[in-house]
Amino acid sequence: MESSKPRKQRKFRFNAPLHVRHKFVNAHISKELKEKMKIKARSIEVRRGDTVKVMSGAQKGKSGKVSRVDLKKGFVYIEGIVRKTSKGKEIMIPIRASNLYITDLDLSDKYRKEIIDKMVSK
Repeated sequence: MESSKPRKQRKFRFNAPLHVRHKFVNAHISKELKEKMKIKARSIEVRRGDTVKVMSGAQKGKSGKVSRVDLKKGFVYIEGIVRKTSKGKEIMIPIRASNLYITDLDLSDKYRKEIIDKMVSK
């Protein structure tokens, strides 16, 4: 991002390709997890399988596993955080990644392990 003009920043975020949008879906890492894994970064990209806690909004205080990350809209969907529709069907509530706090990471992906190993303080 070159420009500091709000109009151009909004345009960049709106027209960004999906591989760039991954950077927009970051959330803070809990202090306990940082100490346990010796991560020095403040935030990391949210992925399916991570355990997160909602820090603000109507669902504040609830936690669960991430079931889906929508990069196009910039939302995260968490198991157990649902609402009923007018027809009685339960749907997941979309939550912005900036309102989340990562409490546990899913390390089943070897590429993600490599990313986290780069963040580890030595």
